[in-house]
Amino acid sequence: MTSKTAALLIGVVFIAVGLLGFIDNPIVGTSANAIFHADTVHNYVHIVSGALFVLIALMSPRSAAGFMKLFGVVYLLIGILGFFAIGADGMGKVLGFLHVNGADNFLHIGLGILIFLAGTVTRKV
Repeated sequence: MTSKTAALLIGVVFIAVGLLGFIDNPIVGTSANAIFHADTVHNYVHIVSGALFVLIALMSPRSAAGFMKLFGVVYLLIGILGFFAIGADGMGKVLGFLHVNGADNFLHIGLGILIFLAGTVTRKV
């Protein structure tokens, strides 16, 4: 798989998750019963992040691997900050604006590692 393809796939998934957050569902949303907590701002962050992945993949495919590495590190740091701010079970804001819960922290760390690795192991365009 090329870094361009990986960036496109990641981008589409992020956009889909951002849009899903606006629909009442048990996976992602503002409900206390949702597995992953995402308010309106968090949903927009997902959509903008996904759009950036798609734009980088289409407009500058040679930069896709580097973008994934950088994005992976940022997501990993957000997950770690989330654990320091709210722990594994709480709910609160990271960086003063990103509303998360404990499950989000695990997800952000996992995604950070996965996206970083995607930038490392995929073939360049």
